[in-house]
Amino acid sequence: MRASDGGAAAPPFRCANCGRQQPLSFGGGPCPVCGGVLDLAALPRFDPAQVDQRAHGVWRYRHTFPLPPEAAPVTLGEGGTPLVAAEVGGRTVHFKLEYLQPTGSFKDRGMAVTFTALRAAGIPASIEDSSGNAGAAFAGYAARAGIRARVFVPAAAAGPKRAQIAAFGAEVVAVDGPRSAAAEAALAAVRDGAHYGSHIYNPTGLAGNATAAYELWEQLGHAPGLIVLPVGHGTLLLGLQRGFKALASAGLIERLPRLVGVQALACAPLWAVQRYGREGLALAREGATAAEGIRVVRPVRGDAVLAALRESGGTLVAVDEPEIVAGQNALARLGFYVETTSAVVWPALTGLGAEAPDGEVVVMLTGSGLKNKAA
Repeated sequence: MRASDGGAAAPPFRCANCGRQQPLSFGGGPCPVCGGVLDLAALPRFDPAQVDQRAHGVWRYRHTFPLPPEAAPVTLGEGGTPLVAAEVGGRTVHFKLEYLQPTGSFKDRGMAVTFTALRAAGIPASIEDSSGNAGAAFAGYAARAGIRARVFVPAAAAGPKRAQIAAFGAEVVAVDGPRSAAAEAALAAVRDGAHYGSHIYNPTGLAGNATAAYELWEQLGHAPGLIVLPVGHGTLLLGLQRGFKALASAGLIERLPRLVGVQALACAPLWAVQRYGREGLALAREGATAAEGIRVVRPVRGDAVLAALRESGGTLVAVDEPEIVAGQNALARLGFYVETTSAVVWPALTGLGAEAPDGEVVVMLTGSGLKNKAA
């Protein structure tokens, strides 16, 4: 429910599997009843009359957040990122510069809403697992909220990301093995009683991610025709889809943008399922990739991501390592200094050809190049 309706006292979370509801102070992780994934009990409703013209960034759209009305925002100035046009292959493409967020990635949108909710619920300490960007955002907003943070990261995570997490005062727990090992270590800590403020499991972040859709609508004056973005767990894709659905429900756009999610071929489980069906999941591997931010072999919200793609008429693309590195260089030549995870969009964009629809093409540049390991 909307905070402005006075409905924030109702349980804001509902298990997508069994339907059980949980309060804002829920300890995080899977549903304690059936092990399912929690979602927001009510999807966002957008009312242009309630957009706060005095507020900056994501907080212009506070009426769409599942927050108590009295909750003071935990903010670092997130949102309001530029939309910059450039010519690519004879086509004008609009690049959304999410890497200019306060901690250097789109994850700040969701973390601002999540930590506002955690502080309002009186949570003193929380944990997260991340390959880097989510951990940095988690640590930064935890510091802002006065909440103790512990972040489980792969031992091989990029040094600048780990340094950023530690600089914010969070405890960094390096876990040997792939990205999935860090997630397993975090879930073990949850079973021992830790609060899990996970950007993956805690659905409040999806409401923050939806603000990217509202911004695009305001910046363009309408919805774009197509959006290209990296996909790991797919939380940005889900946020965009929900934001545009809220705009459509409000009668402000006629159709949803087509979403094109991009994965690294070395770890492309959603692409494999789309291409080969459920048996494709058994073919997916957690292979090494320069796009470490989307090295996710078992996306927690994978079914929801695939459903969102189908609803938008979109698709998934898998790109190989040489294309990713070349994409990072090509984007830099346009003035966009992004990390290799963001660069997966370039080969997908240049390969669109005749598939590009009418209307603007938007590319989400999700993380800063300053987060990459030094060459």
